[in-house]
Amino acid sequence: MSTKGVGRMTPVVGSDDGTQYHKDFTLSITKALGDQLAAALRGLDRAPLAEENIARLKEKPGVYQLHLNGEFVYVGKADKSLPTRLRNHLRKISGRRNISLDEMAFSCLYVAEDFSALAPEQLLITYYKDNGEIPWNNNGFGNKDPGRQRDSTVLKRNHFDVLFPIDLDRPIEGLQAGKVTLQELLETIKVGLPYNFRYGKSAEFKTRSVHVPAVGMTADEVFQLVSAEIPTKWQVAALMGYVIMYDDSPIEYKSAWQYYRKGQPIGAVPEAEPAGDMESDPSDLSE
Repeated sequence: MSTKGVGRMTPVVGSDDGTQYHKDFTLSITKALGDQLAAALRGLDRAPLAEENIARLKEKPGVYQLHLNGEFVYVGKADKSLPTRLRNHLRKISGRRNISLDEMAFSCLYVAEDFSALAPEQLLITYYKDNGEIPWNNNGFGNKDPGRQRDSTVLKRNHFDVLFPIDLDRPIEGLQAGKVTLQELLETIKVGLPYNFRYGKSAEFKTRSVHVPAVGMTADEVFQLVSAEIPTKWQVAALMGYVIMYDDSPIEYKSAWQYYRKGQPIGAVPEAEPAGDMESDPSDLSE
């Protein structure tokens, strides 16, 4: 066998002993997939985050991007339905202050169901985080109800709920004028608001009657009405991202900015920690 040219070959970079026949090799499939997804999303136009545009989408899983006034702020996934996930965001943003749906746009990619096991949204998060983008990821935007144990949490100043708190001037959808039980009214409020309303249970709510004076009442007006009908030890507390009602008056919550007691609104100044990175929440990016 000829050995011509062997003496001129240089050792392969990465081998431990300078020999030419072995080395370490890392196959970065996930990075390649993330790069390809990001490139495909970059090639798309953006559509306003409006029902008429969402209605044109296919009922398929995929990944999507959200833009606020042209700035890329969020990347997410939908395990089953892109339209459903985007409608959730549309509804959530519609109930916030300091932001308008007119400022929002989106683009999306349909992704095969078997691809979801590779967590495509996490590939994109890794890709964009390296570039200092997607400020809404891991800042609370994608979270659902955090649960009772988080009600006393002090939020960071760059948390989504601090930047864009709930709008108590939002009319409650589905509200009917007339006489209803307090329980029925609470259920209507929960369904009719674009942010979460969580409340404790009481058998008394099912027997106490409430007169709703008019349709189109705002959350602020209805919570005043409710607080006049619940027992004295109960209160309604509007936190930065949702509203709660429990029998714990006059306990105060660190992120509350409005209370309702005995039919009266009571303003408060919510606390907030310095801006910084936040831990990802299990509910973030969920379907």
